[in-house]
This record gives sequence, structure tokens and C-alpha cells, in this order.
Amino acid sequence: MRTRPWWMLCAALLVTALVYSPGLSGSWLFDDYPNIVDNQGIQIKSISTASLTRAALSSPSSSFKRPLASLSFAANYFIGGLDPYGWKLFNLLVHLLNGILVFLLARLLLRSAANRSVAQASCTCSGRTDQCGLVAALIAGGWLLLPINVTAVLYVVQRMESMANLFVLLGLMGYVAGRRRMLHDTGGGWRGLVLCMSSLVAATAAGLLAKETAVMLPLYAVLVEWIVFGFTTARPAGSRTDWRIAALFLAVLVFPMLAGLAWLLPALFKPLAWATRDFTMHTRLLSEARIVVDYIDWTLLPIPHQLSFYHDDFRISSSLLAPWTTLACVLALFALAAAVAVLRKRRPLVALGLALFLGCHLLTGTVLPLELIFEHRNYFASFGLLLAVVPLLAPANAHPAEAASPLALARNALLGGLLLLWTGETAMTAMAWRNPVSMAESLAARAPDSPRAQYELGRTYIIQSNYDPASPYTRLAYTPLERAAALPNSSILPEQALIFMNARMHLPIKDAWWNSLVAKLRAHKPGVQDESSLVALTQCIRDQRCDLSKGHMLQAFQAALDHPEPSARLLATYGDYAWNVLDEKTLGLDATRQAIENKPDEPAYRITLIRMLIALGHYNQARTAMHQLQTLNVGGRLTSNIDELQALLPRTPGASRP
Repeated sequence: MRTRPWWMLCAALLVTALVYSPGLSGSWLFDDYPNIVDNQGIQIKSISTASLTRAALSSPSSSFKRPLASLSFAANYFIGGLDPYGWKLFNLLVHLLNGILVFLLARLLLRSAANRSVAQASCTCSGRTDQCGLVAALIAGGWLLLPINVTAVLYVVQRMESMANLFVLLGLMGYVAGRRRMLHDTGGGWRGLVLCMSSLVAATAAGLLAKETAVMLPLYAVLVEWIVFGFTTARPAGSRTDWRIAALFLAVLVFPMLAGLAWLLPALFKPLAWATRDFTMHTRLLSEARIVVDYIDWTLLPIPHQLSFYHDDFRISSSLLAPWTTLACVLALFALAAAVAVLRKRRPLVALGLALFLGCHLLTGTVLPLELIFEHRNYFASFGLLLAVVPLLAPANAHPAEAASPLALARNALLGGLLLLWTGETAMTAMAWRNPVSMAESLAARAPDSPRAQYELGRTYIIQSNYDPASPYTRLAYTPLERAAALPNSSILPEQALIFMNARMHLPIKDAWWNSLVAKLRAHKPGVQDESSLVALTQCIRDQRCDLSKGHMLQAFQAALDHPEPSARLLATYGDYAWNVLDEKTLGLDATRQAIENKPDEPAYRITLIRMLIALGHYNQARTAMHQLQTLNVGGRLTSNIDELQALLPRTPGASRP
């Protein structure tokens, strides 16, 4: 029956919802804190142009601000506050919607490939049984339940990734539908061309509002074009190259790509771009070869310790033979790329799936100084792998006699086994993520040598202890935190947590913790986690919850600031400490001004500066700074802050106090 694929898809959606449901009651994790929990911008109390603009531009994750994702965060907060359940439920709904789009896109690609490939010419995509639809439903069901995609659902902040890929999938569907229309339209196919062009442009633009990974849509489309449609146009006299399609990709892919490279590359070749990383561009490229090959294994044949969320214990490749698997993986990637070209005509779906997988990692797995590994980077790439594998195990063109052969039955059994494996592991992970303690313990057990995993376990125990020295969780916290502090390449987060915990509970603070913290800051330019640690300690002192040694804090700040070109956030934190703790007003003012010079588009630093100037009686300077702040008041997002500051100024302008 023609409806069987839809019934299969509905069953897959239902199973996915049931499998993920335990994890919806879980807690926040990692980057959820700076982007959501500690981000006042998205925590709106009323709906107005100003509050929505402030929310849209509040993301600390990217210079592009990802406004669509941030607005969805604001909507979640407005409806249900900071209860993670509603946020994770929204993520699950986006994932289910993406599953439907994967089904529709896979069915379009299966039908298009069948029309073009001799090997698949017998594909019965119409008639009483939509065989292509059945295979597409298997692809969508497998993709919905892949364990590697768990973090795109239960890790709230990665709604950015799933929302961006919603538009990527829509754009690809529009492009494929447009090309099919062009090939069947005897009137020149102009309507199909318009659909192709509008789908790529509109979907890419909308996706970029959620996350920059949507910029890859034109690349995915050109891979589909090359492998499935061949840049041809159908004419009564036969096919020939359609130069309109070539011109389209010049406009939406080649020219933007060249402009982007011209903008990015000069900065990437500066040592400062890699100063906060433990790798260079060269060692990153070598390491990513191993990582991308690992992603294939983690997607198709995952085991729990591989999908550990935290991968900061990964050994960086220093050369092709250190470790030796680097060379093997480089050769494997070249072999996969060659396979795309070789299989393009005989097995277009295998070629396309491999091409989409490899193409997806060109952005995050090459020269950008991003963190090396994140599982959610495979949210779209995993679709490519399933597009390559599932039709081989459940071919859409199988003859009834062939479908009953032992080989076909073995293939089907293998696919069934994979589906059960993926479902079981995703269910296990969702169960482990059902509450903060079980999630932290599970992730720490999966990654015993990960500083972040051990730190998060200790941090979770601290939170559960409620800073009560008699709580059993207090005793449990020390072991993972001290283990995390001792692991190679760890940040100062574990030391900060130990110091913070004992200070809050008025327990002795070990000099060894301070010494380790300062030594790490001296050894490496502070990264985001190191800066967050100093922010947390400074705020704890300001709130009079921690009595910390000024000598130790100054040593820590000095070690961090001794590196070239300190970040705006570090300078602002030092200014905060100097002003509020040391009572060194001039030092605090100077550090805040330096933070503004480093990041002039960040209004928080300017607001702090104005408050300082008003407190010192420098009213004229405060008014000048206020005028500069008003230039950042896009959409009225800073109006309430500006009104509050204006109320602190004297009504009549006068000279600043000496």
C-alpha cells in the first residue's frame, strides 16, 4: 500500500518520542549555562520590541549572535522559566520535525537517483507499494534514533544546530523538487529554476539566524546536483549542460565562499588565533582526520564510552605517524573521497551519502580554531551516512525473488540489528540524562580521563550538597575535582570549584589548589573556561559569600594578564575585582576602558564604565560614554539600561567633581 511508508514514519516518530521522554526531565549542561541560565538577555519578563531585540542579540557563542535560536530561548523562558523540561521538549519537537523532513528529502533523492542510475532503474517508486518511500522511512527512522544525535536534542543549547538544519533540509527539498520540475518541464523549466534559487537563498539566510552551519546548504546542493542531476537539462533532442544551474552555484556558492575565505584566512594565519588552543592549524588538520573517521564508527556502530559528550582527553596528532592512526585515517578519507567519484554513476546514493558526510565536516573539521570534537556536528552528516548505507541493506530496487534470497535476508537482519542497537543506546543515554546526578556519573564513567567530565561530576555533587559540610555529596565532590585538576590539559575550573566550595562552607583552602591554578594561568593563555573561573571567584567575593586571599587572587589575575592581548572579558573581570574588592578605582576604570577598546560592540562594558564615571563624579565623561552607548541601542534593546543610567546623572549638566 502507498500509505505504508507513512505508517512506518509515524511509528518511528512515536518510538523516538518514547525513547527520549526520560531525558526531558534532565538538567542543564556545559554551554547551556552561559547561553541560557546565566544569560539575562534571553530571560524576558514581557514581550516588547526592546526585550525581543535584546534577546535576539544576547548570544555569547558567536559574533553573528544566532538571533533565531536566541528568540526561541526567550520564548521558552517567557512560558516556563528555567525549568529544563519545556526547553528539552521543544528540542525534541524540532528533532521530530526534522525526521519528517529527512523522510521527504530521502524519498525525493531515492526517486531522483532511480531515474538517473542504470543500476537502480527498476526502482518501483510508484504503484501499489512505494518501495522508495519504505527505504526513506527506514532512513528517517534510523536517523531519528541515532545515539550520536542525542546531544542535538537533550543538550538544550544545541537547538541552534537542529534549528539550522531544519532550514538546510527544507532548502535541499526545495532544490531537489525544483530540479525535478526543470527536468520534466518542456517549457524551459524556469519555474523550477526559481524554486531552486529561492530555496537555497531563503533557507540559507534563515538557517544562518540559528547557526552558521547553515552556510553549508549551497555546498550540499551542488553535491546533489553533481551526483544526481549532472548539471543537465532535459530537451526533446537529448540532455545537455544547463548553464543556468552553473551560474546559480557561482552566485550562491563560489563567490560567497571566496569572499569568506578572503575574510577568514588572514586572521587564521596569525598565532593569536590559536593562542587559547592546545593545537595549531597543522595539528588540528591532522587530528581532524582521525576524528572524522571516528565519527563514522560512532554513528554506525557506537558503543557508550565513545559517545561520552566530553572529548577533551583526545590525543592531538603531532605528525602523520604520531599516532600512526593519523596516516591511516588520512588515507581512509582520501579513499572515501575517491569512492564518491568512482561510485557516482553506478551507486549514486552511496556516493551522495559519503559526499554529504565529508562535505558537512569541511566547515567544523578543517581550519577554523574550534574545539576539536563535538558529537552534534554529525546532526546532518549522519543523514549522509544513512543515505549511503540503508539503501544497500534494504534496496529500493530489489526484485521479489532477490528479496527472499539468503543474502537479502542477511542484509535486512543486519539493518534490523543496527536499528535495535541505535534505539537501545539512545534509550540508555536518555535514562542516564533523566537527572543531574545520574547524567554526571554516567558521563564521568564514559570518559574517566576527561577533565571536563570529572569536573562536572564534582560540580554536580557540590550543587547537590547545597554547601552543607555535613552532606554526603560534599565528601564525594573532592575526588573527581582533584582528579580533574591533575589530568593533562585541564583548565582551572577544578581548582576554582574546590576553592569556591570550601570558601562557601568556611572550610580550609589548600595552598596546592591556588598554586595549581596560578601555574596553569602562567603556562597557557586563558581560555573561556579559565575566564569563567575568575569571573565566578570575583562574583563570590563581591557577594560576600567567599573570603578569599587578595594575594592569591592578584597572583591569578597577574598570571592571566601577562599573556599578550588579554581578552575583553578578562580585562572587565579584573576591572570588577579592582573596583569592588581592592577599592582601586583608577585601576578598575582603566581595565574597563581597555575591555571596551578590545570589544567596542559589547554594551555591558560600556554600562559598567558609565556607572564608574558617575560614581566618581565625572559626569561629562559619563554623558560622552552614554552617547556612545546609545549608538548600540538597536531596536531599543538598551533603553531600560540607558534610562536607569540617566536617572543617576544630575539633571543639570555641570563640571565633573575633581
